[in-house]
Amino acid sequence: MNKIFFWSFSVALAGLLFGFDTIVISGADKKLQELWSTSDFFHGFVVMASALWGTVVGAITGGMPNNKYGRKNTLIGIGVLYFVSALGAAMANDPFTFALFRFIGGLGIGASTIAAPGYISEIAPAEKRGRLVAMYQLSIVIGILTAFLSNYLFRNTGEQPWRWMIGVAAFPSLIYLVAVLFIPNSPSWLVMKGRNAEAEKVLKVIAPNTDIKNYVADFKSGESKANENIFMKKYRPALMLAFFIAFFNQFSGINAILYYAPRIFEEAGIGSSIALLSSAGIGLVNILFTLIGMLLIDRLGRKQLLYIGSFGYIISLLLVAISFFFGWTGLSIPVFLFCFIAAHAIGQGTVIWVFIAEIFPTHLRAQGQAFGSSVHWVLAAAIPSFIPFLFSTVGAGAVFVFFAFMMIGQLIWVRFKMPETKGISLEAVSRKLIQ
Repeated sequence: MNKIFFWSFSVALAGLLFGFDTIVISGADKKLQELWSTSDFFHGFVVMASALWGTVVGAITGGMPNNKYGRKNTLIGIGVLYFVSALGAAMANDPFTFALFRFIGGLGIGASTIAAPGYISEIAPAEKRGRLVAMYQLSIVIGILTAFLSNYLFRNTGEQPWRWMIGVAAFPSLIYLVAVLFIPNSPSWLVMKGRNAEAEKVLKVIAPNTDIKNYVADFKSGESKANENIFMKKYRPALMLAFFIAFFNQFSGINAILYYAPRIFEEAGIGSSIALLSSAGIGLVNILFTLIGMLLIDRLGRKQLLYIGSFGYIISLLLVAISFFFGWTGLSIPVFLFCFIAAHAIGQGTVIWVFIAEIFPTHLRAQGQAFGSSVHWVLAAAIPSFIPFLFSTVGAGAVFVFFAFMMIGQLIWVRFKMPETKGISLEAVSRKLIQ
């Protein structure tokens, strides 16, 4: 179990880079707009969302290298993309070059949402799969907190502090690269490629009592023809589950809030330095409630956590909206946003990558994860892109009311459509969902 934990931990570090890279831009938000004198629309869609658009492409195309070259090699490539992105964006002197290197980092993020949860789900015992895969989400929120704290610490460094904020990500990228060099390929992928002898060696570590012949037979019984795809009618239930969990994840407003946390706090009347520090509070709350979610996901199950998260979303988002409508200033909005982050961390944040990694059969897992991740990242790119424009037109209060309304939709979906996958083998989950 120690080796399984080490391998899972090493792979989950991709999430730390994901969280850091996604959020670090928030500290440079207004500085970059002032530096390059860009409009709200250009700044939102090109400068701020460039990494997110890269993530969309990485999520759409990430299934191919996962299946062809394996999870391990894909994870190594992700580390290279992160490293190049951090250095290139930090040295950029115009918005287009900056956007290009941020886009490259986004490719790594998108691919990591397929490779990392998929790899961990394939090496983890069924009874511990939820918390081990959720290590990826924990790493994401640690990366988010690190980015917020880093932005605060570097806020007065040099003439252009944003370069330090962006460039420091090169160091954890190298650490991650070294770590994933020492993980094996997952036995499921090795069997899928006919490399049964190598799969047996890995199985002796992760499941010593498993007979390789039985493992291969069980794998083959759940694997269908090579020309199948996730859009076939019999896989429609899993496809729709992946779509809606990703859809509701982003229509909670989570990425918009994380991306523009300092701006939101300033809109609420908080000074810029305190806004950066308050953003770090978001990171702390995120970590605390992600840890709670990890402890509960294999006890209460995925569905119960989404119930808790949905109610928390609705209440906190409405309170934030009311605060903006009535002009409440001071600590009220940060406190309500902290409640929102707690609801997200214990619900969607803990569940989404675990759930998407569980519901497709092995031969279609990468393809299914690519679909779910693509839905997630298309919306994660589009929604934050509109925030500067929407805040200046309809107002922040109306935006948060809309997000609250969407979370009522999530609550209904969880109640009537979402199955429970707690403690069930991956093969049994996929068979259960095939029409």
